Amino acid sequence: MTAKIARKRHYLLCRPHHFAVEYAINPWMDASADVDTARAVSQWETLVGTLRRLGHTVDTLDPEPGLPDMVYAANGAFSVDGVVYGARFRYPQRQAEAAAHEKWYRATGWRFAPPTETNEGEGDFAYVPGPGLVLAGYGYRTDPRGHAEAAEALSRPVISLKLVDDRFYHLDTALTVLDDETIAYYPGAFSTGSQTILRRLFPGALLADEADAVAFGLNSVSDDHHVVLNSEAAGMAEKLAARGYTPVPVDLSELKRGGGSVKCCIAELRAAA
Repeated sequence: MTAKIARKRHYLLCRPHHFAVEYAINPWMDASADVDTARAVSQWETLVGTLRRLGHTVDTLDPEPGLPDMVYAANGAFSVDGVVYGARFRYPQRQAEAAAHEKWYRATGWRFAPPTETNEGEGDFAYVPGPGLVLAGYGYRTDPRGHAEAAEALSRPVISLKLVDDRFYHLDTALTVLDDETIAYYPGAFSTGSQTILRRLFPGALLADEADAVAFGLNSVSDDHHVVLNSEAAGMAEKLAARGYTPVPVDLSELKRGGGSVKCCIAELRAAA
């Protein structure tokens, strides 16, 4: 087993100051259930502290009133090599988030590519650095025409993958990148054709089961060694450890009420080499 070496990462997160479940736009959301915003903030702060303890840089986006899902910062854009492809949300409840993200990226000097097609940022895009590939999900949120637009904006080949289980409505709930060459994914979240594509591209992938995926064990971030993931995903943590990774569990149970966990809260900032 090859030794795993951690790489420093740069992340963008947004404090869940206004977090609530006021509507239902995915199967995990129940607008009739009470949400403990203070607990959500505390869990988020633990996540930020964990990322910093692991040596990563964390920037924050200011939350805005009336946008309770801004904590899911991964959805606001997707960056590769200093270029940011902006988001265009499917549901009107979240559409104003895109402007907040665009403002932040432009103000901090990123080269911003505005979208014309519906896409939900890093929620439906994943970058695999070794082959320089972008994996892109569609079926529930991102329009596949956004995949072609992303390929043009980022100058990277984009592989389209069809999601077929609405519990896994974003790619980042069903697939995660563990290192330059390795991914983990839950096959049942994908169409038959997309499963075949993934097997051919990544024969050495870590395969998750339904229990791992439902526990949001694939909604994780990796620095090639440490994998920060939802503490509910004990089975996924065992699978990662067996592959030589170090799982770092974090309790995000309150934020899971909105349909997201670790990765949903984190946008990776990939600067130009």
